[in-house]
Amino acid sequence: MSYCDYIPTMQPEARRALHKNYHDNHYGFPIHDDNELFGRLIMEINQAGLSWETILRKEEAFRKAYDHFDIAKVAAYTETDRERLLANAGIIRNRLKINAAIENAKAILQLQKTHGSFEKWLDHHHPKTLQEWMKLFKKTFKFTGGEIVNEFLMSTGYLPGAHSSHCPVHAEVLKAKPLWAAK
Repeated sequence: MSYCDYIPTMQPEARRALHKNYHDNHYGFPIHDDNELFGRLIMEINQAGLSWETILRKEEAFRKAYDHFDIAKVAAYTETDRERLLANAGIIRNRLKINAAIENAKAILQLQKTHGSFEKWLDHHHPKTLQEWMKLFKKTFKFTGGEIVNEFLMSTGYLPGAHSSHCPVHAEVLKAKPLWAAK
């Protein structure tokens, strides 16, 4: 069952509303802000081994803990910041995931220097197969396995598959011109 078909069956209503908001307004739509792209990468990394619902419920806590996903600020985090994040019950307190966020922020700063932005770096490498993207992400970032890379790229409009073709949101995503649909 696809995410699109599963959401209407969710109970209780608050759970369904949480997923419906993400599905209808964010999932699969292109993101043109580097900090938001970085934030989605943080969220996808933190989802590893957990449910997406857990991450959605903690999104505001992630935003606050990681300075609203400000890449430059996160790249400058010190050991004190790492300890602060490890003590923050509002986020996922996993040292490997926290270290990945900081190291990936540093990597994105370098990509911004060489390509102008994280988005332009992604655009530069499009189109690629999932396997090609996985190799590129593995070489460039920390904690980016196949499922993380797939979900990040699908959720940000670089790979198809976020919505079933019969889903009304699919048409809205197409209007936003995701790169996977570019002819």
